[in-house]
Amino acid sequence: MWLFVEGYLVTLLLMPIVLLQPRRNSSATLAWMMAILMLPYLGAVLFLVFGINRVERRVALRQASRARLGQLLPPPSLRVVLPSEVQSPLEARLLRLTHRLTGFSATSGNSVEIIDDTNRTLGLIEQALATARHSIHLEYYIWQPDRTGNRLRELLVGRARAGVRVRCLYDGLGSLLLGRQFLRSLREAGVEVAAALPGSSFRDRWSINLRNHRKIIVVDDRIAFTGGMNIGDEYHGRNPRLGFWRDTHLRIEGPAVAQLRQIFCEDWFFATGAVLPDQAPHRADEPLGDLIAQTIPGGPDGVADVFHAVFFAAINDAREQITLATSYFVPTDPLETALETAALRGVRVRLLLPGLLDHQWMVTAQRAWYRNLLKAGVEIWEYQRGMFHAKTLTIDGVWSCVGSTNFDSRSLLLNFEAGLALLGPRPARDLLAQFEVDLRHSRRVELAEFERRGWMARLSEQSLRLLAPIL
Repeated sequence: MWLFVEGYLVTLLLMPIVLLQPRRNSSATLAWMMAILMLPYLGAVLFLVFGINRVERRVALRQASRARLGQLLPPPSLRVVLPSEVQSPLEARLLRLTHRLTGFSATSGNSVEIIDDTNRTLGLIEQALATARHSIHLEYYIWQPDRTGNRLRELLVGRARAGVRVRCLYDGLGSLLLGRQFLRSLREAGVEVAAALPGSSFRDRWSINLRNHRKIIVVDDRIAFTGGMNIGDEYHGRNPRLGFWRDTHLRIEGPAVAQLRQIFCEDWFFATGAVLPDQAPHRADEPLGDLIAQTIPGGPDGVADVFHAVFFAAINDAREQITLATSYFVPTDPLETALETAALRGVRVRLLLPGLLDHQWMVTAQRAWYRNLLKAGVEIWEYQRGMFHAKTLTIDGVWSCVGSTNFDSRSLLLNFEAGLALLGPRPARDLLAQFEVDLRHSRRVELAEFERRGWMARLSEQSLRLLAPIL
């Protein structure tokens, strides 16, 4: 009896704290209140660990890092593309919005390869690292100390011993398995290593809710990689439970590389307090292709939720087709409405989602949104070949985005993410061609069949939907 009473006393004490948390999403507040009420002790513990928004005290530091490192961005005269210079009004509107949200302009003269084979991605990364002459900047959410991770470590050790300046930034939770010995061998070779989040203090270690989910490599300030793939054996089909791994990554040359380096510099300063003034001796405005690209950094430390705003605007601006591929689909209410409204007004909306995940309960969670989307005319496909981890969005065949951002509250509202918007029909055609190939390995979800699922499946889906803002 006393345990019951004490549990609800704790609940009453926590309710004001929940309500006072700075959030833009009131659904998350309601979800936490329900979790604490339904699970008095467990809910309280989960809220204290995951629910408290501790990013506010970091905003000043992040803004200071941008101010101090602003000189590393290419000057506006270096192949910056203005909204008036792009071909379609949709591209111009999204370019302008993204610039106002991030401060990053679109640049011309880029060469971008879209890669849908994780083994080819790894091969290109290793080739770039092996030929590095000046610097390597590497930033990852997950770095596993397995065969793939050890191979990459040895390659970095070799380049550091050859005189290349190597810096590695990893997420303190996503790369939790990295042991002292693994990191010591890097440091002994001269590699500079730092944890992005959690930070060095005990207080920072409680910031489990705020992850650096970015995947960025910049080599000699000339070649960069970003996308959805982390470092580990599972990303190359070596996990027997997950099997084949489907991901999308980018290899980039041109002015957009300087913008990705800027993101790394800000994150490095945030983690270590150190400014990185050294740059490779080459012209940042050197044209290496003919593609227009716009780098998009997103995180919970700005005045707006960048990726949520950009995706919402892009979906609402679509007139012909929307193709979305994501490994985690737990949309916010505005994004769900945007997808349904687009389909109802005649836009062809196609979603490619996983049928198998490392966290299989997330597949159950995503199905809670299927009924309304299907009734609105959205096409939904579930990938069957193996683990689907790609994160791409293409609008009307002229604007595309590839990066680390999933279509869920965690990526859109809480994580630090990075992506690249690609303007023009050519990259859109490549992504749409990949999408069609992936559909051959996918099962289409039909409304009539979906409505016949059992009550246990419905109960599981709707129970997880209640917790969607905090998944």
